[in-house]
Amino acid sequence: MWLAGGGVKSGVTVGEPDEIGDNPVADLVSVQDLHAAVLHSMGIDHTRLNYKFQEREFGLTDVEGVAVKRIKATKKRN
Repeated sequence: MWLAGGGVKSGVTVGEPDEIGDNPVADLVSVQDLHAAVLHSMGIDHTRLNYKFQEREFGLTDVEGVAVKRIKATKKRN
């Protein structure tokens, strides 16, 4: 997935695929982790973002999402 702007470092690669590019083999990032990173970049606390479905509270990042901080830029450009 490509991310641009919003405080994301340019030229950062996270993860490594196998020889044919089918499966991740190193530095795996889950969908929940990616959602948490995007929400963190937007200034939203992903642990508090919930929605109600059939009278039950669900979190967008479920219970396992952790923001991937290594893609976040350290300073803003002017």
